[in-house]
Amino acid sequence: MSAHQPYWQRVFHSGHLLARVGQFLHSMQLPRPTQKMGRTRHPRFTFLGSALIVLLLSCACGYHTSGTAVRLPSDLHTIYVPAIANNSQTYRVGQTLTEAVVRELRNRTNYRVVTVNNDGEADARLSGTVTGVYTAPLTYDSITGRISSSVVSISISATLTSKSGKVLWSNPHFIYREQYQESIDARTFFEEAGPAVQRIANSFAKTLVADMLEAF
Repeated sequence: MSAHQPYWQRVFHSGHLLARVGQFLHSMQLPRPTQKMGRTRHPRFTFLGSALIVLLLSCACGYHTSGTAVRLPSDLHTIYVPAIANNSQTYRVGQTLTEAVVRELRNRTNYRVVTVNNDGEADARLSGTVTGVYTAPLTYDSITGRISSSVVSISISATLTSKSGKVLWSNPHFIYREQYQESIDARTFFEEAGPAVQRIANSFAKTLVADMLEAF
């Protein structure tokens, strides 16, 4: 992210805005709805509805800036894709992203894609790093007060480098968000969040490959 971006944009893209709004909504401790003239009313309906709309518009979507690239060499035939590095504390997220990228490259391009490069045969290396994984509450159960749904946000950077070390394409600003339902059983947390991470991985892989192909 550019250091010259407005503060609100940096907060939004970092994922902290979701956490702050979620914490604020939770602290409101909304009273139970009241009946009036046959209609159910909530004293803070207008404000809460507006806040939830903002949250919903910011989730289940991906954000990325355009990648930087130079002309792809005509002698590039093999791309090495090592495991995406994971700088977060989220288990297996790097592996899930790597598998999605390899699958997308093999399905959409004619390049030979390898995940092992022991003999240095690859003409280029596509590397990536998970720079952050954030989760934040999205909605709450009106009766129990428990979190009923959350949003996960993953930040990723990626670079395609030639065998000689020249950067052919790069994009350090991939950000994806997905909503998922919370389980009341903490032991099944990853079962609930896992599909959301997989959807992010699929979207990231499609965007990454499309950006590379369009750039060249």
